[in-house]
Formats: sequence, C-alpha cells, structure tokens
Amino acid sequence: MRNLFTAAIGLALAVASPAEDYYSREEIPLPPGEVMELGSIALLPEKRVAVSSRRGDIWICEGAYGEDLTKVTWKKFAEGLHEPFGMFWRDGWLWLTQRPEVTKIRDTDGDWEADEFVTVAAPWGINGNYHEYAFGSEPDQNGDIWVALCLTGSGSAADESPFRGWGFRITPKGDAIPVVSGIRSPGGIGFNAKGDTFYCDNQGLWNGSSSLKHMKPGGFMGNPTGNKYWKLQNVLPQPPEPANESRIETERKKFPALVPPAVVFPHGLVGQSPTAVLTDTTEGQFGPFAGQVFVGEQTHSQVQRVFLEEVKGVYQGAVWHFTEGYRSGIVPMRMAADGTLFVGGTNRGWASRGGKPFTFERTRWTGRVPFEAKEMRITPEGWELTFTKPVDANLAADTANYKMAAWTYVYQKTYGSPQVDKVTPKVVKAEVAGDGLSVKLTVEGRVKGHVHELDYSPLQSAAGEALWHSKCWYTINEWAP
Repeated sequence: MRNLFTAAIGLALAVASPAEDYYSREEIPLPPGEVMELGSIALLPEKRVAVSSRRGDIWICEGAYGEDLTKVTWKKFAEGLHEPFGMFWRDGWLWLTQRPEVTKIRDTDGDWEADEFVTVAAPWGINGNYHEYAFGSEPDQNGDIWVALCLTGSGSAADESPFRGWGFRITPKGDAIPVVSGIRSPGGIGFNAKGDTFYCDNQGLWNGSSSLKHMKPGGFMGNPTGNKYWKLQNVLPQPPEPANESRIETERKKFPALVPPAVVFPHGLVGQSPTAVLTDTTEGQFGPFAGQVFVGEQTHSQVQRVFLEEVKGVYQGAVWHFTEGYRSGIVPMRMAADGTLFVGGTNRGWASRGGKPFTFERTRWTGRVPFEAKEMRITPEGWELTFTKPVDANLAADTANYKMAAWTYVYQKTYGSPQVDKVTPKVVKAEVAGDGLSVKLTVEGRVKGHVHELDYSPLQSAAGEALWHSKCWYTINEWAP
C-alpha cells in the first residue's frame, strides 16, 4: 500500500520545468530610432551578423554572440533594396533574394558600406502587389540558391506576374531553372539534414492548413493558380488541374507529380503562419534534437520542431511545439555553429502574439535536457516513439495513457478548410524498450492522408519528470513497408 501511495504522490507532483530552464531567450538591442522589421539574417566572418529590414536596409551587427548585449554595435551596410527575404555570405559577397531578383553586393574599399551591386538572376516578374514576396535559401550542396515565389494575390486567384507560384533553382552563374509549380504563399525555405529542399506554405487557396512541403524537383505543390505560366518554360511538364473540393490523397492517385505536404501544421493548434526552415547541424550544441528541422511561426511568435522521415520516396513526419514567448512574429531564423539561434521578428501586415512591431532575438540551449518525445517513426503496426530520457515503463506500457484523433482537410480553391473525415485511432498495445528510451505503439484505425494527433500527457520520465510537451501531430502519406 505504501508503494502505491508513494507512486500516486509522484504522479500528482510531476511538473514540467519552465521553458527557460532548457532554452534561454534574449533580445538583442537594435539601432535606436530605426524601423527594423527583419526579413533576413546572415552569418558573417568574425562573428558579425547581417540583418535585412523589410524597408530595404541591411545592417551589420557586432556583439550579437557576446555575453553583454549592451555592447552590441551596428553599422548600416546598404539601403534601397526591395524587401529581401533570404540572405547569406559567400566569398566576400552578401547574396540576397529580394522581390524582383537574386542579387549579390559587397564592400570594395573596406569601410563596411556596400558599393557594388550585381544582379545574379531575375527570371520572374513583379507588378507591385504587396503579396509578391520572394523567399530565398542559403546555398545548397552544389552552391545553388532555391527560391519560392508567392502568388500575386493572397485571398483571391489573382496572378498577374510571370512565374508567381513557382520555385526556382539559381546557380552561382545566374542560370535560373524552374523546379516546381503550385506554390501559394511561402513563409520561408531551407534544407533538411539530407540536403533536400523544404518550404512552408500557408493556409489559403488549395491549402486546407499550413504545412511544411518538400520542394521536389519536377513536382506540383498543389495550387494551380500559376499553372498558366508553364508555357514560358520547357523544363517542367504541364501541371495538373486538380478537382475542386477533393482530398490530397485522392488527387495524388490521379497525378503522381502532386507532392503531398510532408507535415501538416493543424491550423490554430500548431500556429497559423509558418515561416523559416532550418536544420540543427550543430551536432548537439543546440540540445538533443540534432538533425531535426525547426520552423518559425509568425502569428503565434513561436518555434516548432519537426521530425522528418522518407517512406517509399515521400516525406512525412511529426511536429511538436518547441519554444515561444518571442516578442514579435518570427520570419527569418539562422543557427550558428555554436548553437545560437538568431530570430528576427516583424508584424507589419500580419498580427502576432509578441506585441512588438519588430525585434531581433537569440535562443540558446542551457545544457539541461528536457524530458521530451524526440522522434515518432511510422511502423507497419503503428509508431515508435523515442525519448530524450528513459520513460517510466509502467506508465508507458499502459495504453490508457495514449489518446488519438485524426482528420484531413478539403482540397479546394476556396480559402482554407475545416477538419473533415474525422476518425479516432486507438492505441491497443505499447511495448517499452529495455532501456526505456523508446516505446512501440500498435494502433488501430490509422488513415493514409490524415493528420494524427497523439496525446501522451500522463507519461513521465523514470525519474518522475513531466513531459515538456505532451502532444504531437503526425501526417501519414505512405505506409511503412
């Protein structure tokens, strides 16, 4: 009786530590009097950091890595650019993607003011519409830049500029190669650990909910609004015209080129406007999630964490909440080799929880490991969950401690979608590994093409720690072999 009573007290008192115990968040002072709605962040030699503002200025920051952020200094490097959303340093040049083109700029006389501006490539059009954003990546393994282009209009089918809604690969020599069509409204672009390209598309036309999508060369990303521009190129075949009010899974069977969202972010549950895409390549400097993808969130001022896996040549995976409390809506992010995550914020045109119109912040791992589900891998029977620390075996083996729900979204030309085709999968078996670091779940009622919500909040670590986050959302595109 005493052991049962003690266990009950332990369960009742298990409380997750505050987020700041695991990851610190600090604001970096900005130049006084300047409007710094950040669109890009680049890491420069000698621990300098460059940021671009949506108003077209580029500033160089010194001291952003320092312990005393009151000593930060700023120098304006350039001005007059057109809302850059993507920037990096290479061979003495700052390369950036702005609305009309990919550009490289540099300082030739050593005064840290740019005096040479070169257009690298400008294969797409603009007509001045506010929604004609262009998001560019850092260089890929071949040195190429990947660009995701917003449609001309946001809430309508307007598309008045060539190649809006398309994705390009830009070589260092300026060759512009179309790689995908079917984009709606990207918020950021980057690579996974393997080097494949991903971008975030936001809820809207033909996007029932926001998601992380694999920019698979030759693929159709789902929005047919920009299909009329396929005649302007001879690289990609004519994109398909999907049926209205259908389902992604249904249309995939008709059009193999249709690339399903790798990970759907259920609207409202996992933010509303995903943005930056980056992979933790620091090999542990940012905590126990090395190799995983982190995604910025503009509306909810958060960072989300994504585990990706490739099944039968198609990406899918799970998303968790990660950190929050940022003071503006996150758009750009960059992670330094020492594990410093730089975050840029802006809320002009898009409301955000953070409260400030703009901000520049950094996040670092404190060295303390949270008790957290680390991975969620699909299996023929269900999923395998892995943990950052050994789980309490008795709690993890009890199937009553897992609750699931699943649904999908209408694939339609109108804006967004409610959750539809709801089902309730059931965990019928839970097998805990001997080391306590994983549990295999046998699940009945899974549905291909659905988002699967898993709530495992009763679990604790073997040491009695509560979970930092107790829900995740897995998108099934393919069954495990």
